[in-house]
Amino acid sequence: MSDKSLLSAPARRRLLTGSATALAAAGLGGFSRLAQASGAAPSGPAPKALPAYVGWKDANALIIHSSSTIETKRSAFGAGLITPVQKLYVRNNLPAPAPTILEQREDWSLTLEGVKSPRALTLRELKSLGSETLPMVLQCSGNGRGFFPTKPAGTPWQVGAAGCVVWTGVPLRTVVEALGGVLDGMRFITGTGGEQLPAGIDPLSIMVERSLPLKALGDAMLAWELNGEPITLAHGGPLRLVFPGYTGVNQIKYVKRVAFTAEETQAKIMSHGYRISPPGGKADPAQPSVLEMGVKSWINTPLPEQGELRAGRHQIQGVAFGGTEGIRSVEVSIDGGKTWKQARFTGPELGKFAWRQFALAVDLPAGSHALVSRAVDKAGRVQPEQRIENLSGYNNNSWSDHGVTVTVAAA
Repeated sequence: MSDKSLLSAPARRRLLTGSATALAAAGLGGFSRLAQASGAAPSGPAPKALPAYVGWKDANALIIHSSSTIETKRSAFGAGLITPVQKLYVRNNLPAPAPTILEQREDWSLTLEGVKSPRALTLRELKSLGSETLPMVLQCSGNGRGFFPTKPAGTPWQVGAAGCVVWTGVPLRTVVEALGGVLDGMRFITGTGGEQLPAGIDPLSIMVERSLPLKALGDAMLAWELNGEPITLAHGGPLRLVFPGYTGVNQIKYVKRVAFTAEETQAKIMSHGYRISPPGGKADPAQPSVLEMGVKSWINTPLPEQGELRAGRHQIQGVAFGGTEGIRSVEVSIDGGKTWKQARFTGPELGKFAWRQFALAVDLPAGSHALVSRAVDKAGRVQPEQRIENLSGYNNNSWSDHGVTVTVAAA
């Protein structure tokens, strides 16, 4: 099934109370209209052909870096709050399993360990435990890597390895409670993906398996729908382990195992991959792991590729999010951060894990203008001016890196 629609009627009925109230207050009948408010497809040369497994996506809205790394163009985010799946970025660490795993979704089996009554549960059984709907930002750990002057190895993402999406599934804590609770002494939630591993290779060297601190259990979800439709293969269907507020590598696709463990997994993607390593150094398990996202914002309009602007009144618009905290405020500067003005929020608040839309009306005279935004989350953390330099270009939330420069024509 393709991700043609955005939220089905049953999915809308399952919205959490807070999200539904925010939508109603904003006069928005459903996420479908909200997501369809995105702007027109950007003009330019014909896009690269999409790989077959994502052939249903909107190629005009995407930058195709490779068959497994596909980015949303900044100009394609538009004015919609929810990112349509057709425009959502793709990042896969391993080739996806065979499409046949989607033919019998309800029979997909998940093994749970480290609980008092360990067992395997099918997707059908998971659905019987209840469901909730969760809006959140999904962002690759390397989003913003393209702004590092050191040009780290890896995809040179700018802002488009991110999106605000809606997951539907069962809270992991509900499943754990049904199985008697977590065993004493367990400190991590370890999720294992269901990708097919090549024969003759040590599984730990290649498998997608990540361990998160036990505190993440409070918001974690086992999701089977994305924006109101069954999750496609490209985005981890039939079942994905979701940790709101954490970077994309921790959102385990095709999840086959969830284990509560005393120690982190020894899988290389955890022990040495996705570590904040110093430039010129080597990854080490003692270094900080890429886990929670930091406070971040960027501007989506106006953009330099739109050509010269006319002098006069313009609306600067963008998005901001705070990882595990909601956003308190956003400031905008038209002079590269020398002076700031408070922006206003323009869309509903869909919970602390979703991003907020902001806007500021400004008068732009003729000349060149460096537009930047700076967000503050509800815990008081301020988006930093500078990135944290690191070997692999992770966690870039620098406001100076994410700015745009536009030219205003003389009258």
